[in-house]
Amino acid sequence: SHPSGTRMRSVLLRRALIASTSNRLASLLLAASASSIRPASIMATETVVDPEYPGTAVARMNACRRRVEEISAKGGFSLDWEDTRRNLLFAAGLKDMPDAIPGQGYTGHAFNDWNHCDATTMRLDVADSNNEGRVPGIAFNNPLGNGIRVASLPELGPGGSWSTCINGCNLTPPRDVAHVQFQSRVAFKLVWLPPNFESFALTDDAGGVLATGSPSGRLPPPRERERNYLAVKGGIYDCAGKVRAQA
Repeated sequence: SHPSGTRMRSVLLRRALIASTSNRLASLLLAASASSIRPASIMATETVVDPEYPGTAVARMNACRRRVEEISAKGGFSLDWEDTRRNLLFAAGLKDMPDAIPGQGYTGHAFNDWNHCDATTMRLDVADSNNEGRVPGIAFNNPLGNGIRVASLPELGPGGSWSTCINGCNLTPPRDVAHVQFQSRVAFKLVWLPPNFESFALTDDAGGVLATGSPSGRLPPPRERERNYLAVKGGIYDCAGKVRAQA
């Protein structure tokens, strides 16, 4: 009777181990399945394609504009210029990387001269696009993809961000880097306002005013700020009149 009891205990033990293993496998499969399922609304925002500018990371663009609204409500665009510029970077979905190597994530130039004032949110499958002579005044070969990937904040959604050049934005339709090289809309554009160019507006892709700011401290040089406005003058982003009307 003793050997038979031993065999019975052995059989029961094997059955328990098999059941335990099966339960663990089932739990792992269920967890893996659950982690791969996301709400339909999130999936929808990731698959939206802008028919006119298919390079746009639409959900990321909208998230940037929500950040603009939040920062503006707290007066975050009317601080010392360095703090204001950090808030502009944050709103654009960009890291503050003033010490990085240019082309490797450097963002010290972003919103700091007349030209690099478009917060562009593009799909990563177009991030490696080159200018190839399409935008006058821009280098023929201007690979930005690696810098975009390094400097983009991930929490704003799929795609990447960059401070692209505004020259050509006064044309209809705009012929700037965002719209031509990346086939992307801009989340916002920074426009310094006349007559003193000491305040700026942030416009959306259609030229509507999202926010304004009047920073203090050491601003970009006066000539840079004036040239920024001249680059948009006469186009849809010439928002000086709109800002005056809202004042």
